[in-house]
Amino acid sequence: MNVQEMMRKAKQMQAKLEQMKEEAGQKTVEGSAGGQMVVVTANGRSEIISVKIDPEVVDKEEVEMLQDLVLAATNQALTRAQELMNEEMSKLTGGMNLPGLF
Repeated sequence: MNVQEMMRKAKQMQAKLEQMKEEAGQKTVEGSAGGQMVVVTANGRSEIISVKIDPEVVDKEEVEMLQDLVLAATNQALTRAQELMNEEMSKLTGGMNLPGLF
């Protein structure tokens, strides 16, 4: 394979990567805690796009518990967003681990 062919393939892969990022960014994942009492939704760009809190869990005497539930749900949503991106990247690279792409 010559240098021009390698450059062409690299540009194709870069275009596919950008398209994949855009598509994954439009997908959403959820994290929850407390039996769905707190649900956090993130997109494929690892941005939190919504937080839903069941009114039953809102108690001014239990603020620390609510904070813990929000934290747990947020971390779960971000972990799932990263897993989503890893799955999409795996499709692009054919399962090869290419450091530095994300």
